[in-house]
Amino acid sequence: MSTYVIGDIHGCFDQFTELLKKINYKKDEDKLILLGDLVNRGPDSLSVINHCMADSSIITVLGNHDLYLLYLLSIDKATGSLKEVVEANRNKQIFKWLLKMPLMLEIVDEFTGNSFLIAHAGIPEIWSPEKTKKLASEVTSLLQKNPLKVLQSMWGDNPNQWNEELVNDERCRIIINYLTRMRFVDKNCKLDLKNNTVKASAGFKPWFKYSSKVHEEKKQYYVFGHWAALNGQTDDPHFIALDTGCVWKGKLTALRLNDLEKISVDF
Repeated sequence: MSTYVIGDIHGCFDQFTELLKKINYKKDEDKLILLGDLVNRGPDSLSVINHCMADSSIITVLGNHDLYLLYLLSIDKATGSLKEVVEANRNKQIFKWLLKMPLMLEIVDEFTGNSFLIAHAGIPEIWSPEKTKKLASEVTSLLQKNPLKVLQSMWGDNPNQWNEELVNDERCRIIINYLTRMRFVDKNCKLDLKNNTVKASAGFKPWFKYSSKVHEEKKQYYVFGHWAALNGQTDDPHFIALDTGCVWKGKLTALRLNDLEKISVDF
């Protein structure tokens, strides 16, 4: 049995199925974790969603585009490349399925003992894995109890820095932004959400460039997507970027957790 993590699919269904064949994925034996952003921008978001919903061995963490789809489904508004999904006959089932998905996962490989912390954009170094799980679960619980409230209030770049005193919409928004939108942060973990390049603005660095005791665990790996401009390069084996820009005519990439091998297919 193998466990695979696949980067941002963005509706590239043909490449997704091609990659599953290339890794020889067996749904009755293997586990498949997706890094979010299953949908939007690409040609066939609905087929990606339908395929994932039909396979109980597939789980995804939510990305910012998946949250956007949830928002559109909640207000029954069809737009752009997500129009087909919002207007699908099974749109209510799609909504319920996505609501069950977490914002963060930790997977421990039974063969190596390696721990893999999985979130769409990453995990800020100010949060331990335990803290991250607690905060992610907090948002998931709120999202499931009152989805429209959370989905309507999650928009915006402020607050741009974690504070234990934050409550209600602001607390929920900053947790979502760290886990699904983060790229650059400063020394106080303030977010720069405007910059999606690989060149940091003054005073900022990629979130995975800040060292801490949490990030120095030898058997701990952070697996994330979201940042296509990195093209999978972090220069640190413990931070594994899997968004290799398939929807931008790059590659779709899988990571096999058992041996850390990366497997890709071209757009």
